[in-house]
Amino acid sequence: MLNVLLLAIGLNLNPVETNTTYETNVSESSVVWTATKVVSGGHTGTVKIAKGSLEIEGSELKGGSFEIDMTSIANTDIEGEWRAKLEGHLKSDDFFAVETYKTAAFKITDVKSTAKGKYNVTGDLTIKGKTESVTFPTELTVKGNKATATAKITIDRTKYDVRYGSPSFFDDLGDKAISNEFTLDISLIATK
Repeated sequence: MLNVLLLAIGLNLNPVETNTTYETNVSESSVVWTATKVVSGGHTGTVKIAKGSLEIEGSELKGGSFEIDMTSIANTDIEGEWRAKLEGHLKSDDFFAVETYKTAAFKITDVKSTAKGKYNVTGDLTIKGKTESVTFPTELTVKGNKATATAKITIDRTKYDVRYGSPSFFDDLGDKAISNEFTLDISLIATK
């Protein structure tokens, strides 16, 4: 009987921590994209997070997912007519076909801690209906009810059937060739 009582007291003193869901604050979170040409130059811009969440145990990242509103693709390094043309082209079937594929999504499938607050995250990234596994470094800070996750993801666009201007698929592009890889600098702000 004493053993059962001691065990019960021990369980109460050391409760098992469970994952807490932190919901993404879409107005505070940000995604900045950067695409470059093979020879020189390129463009940068933003795209908005539609929704998302992080699964956190104590202050440790355990999982999560987010969705990107592809209709919100914006360019930030040029102005006027050329900006509107570039944004329209990125939304067209040549690139992300946002009329058909209004969202892109990412879901964490594995998290490996590399240091305090630092992780290698693996997950399924879906763009234009195609899903590929990607791995990238992530940092997480938790203060009170707020969690901030930051990451820089390098994506090979050709794996998602975004081939326009790719030197892997088209010859004689010269200085118009666009690099296959682009980057997303992500800052997810979430609260519980």
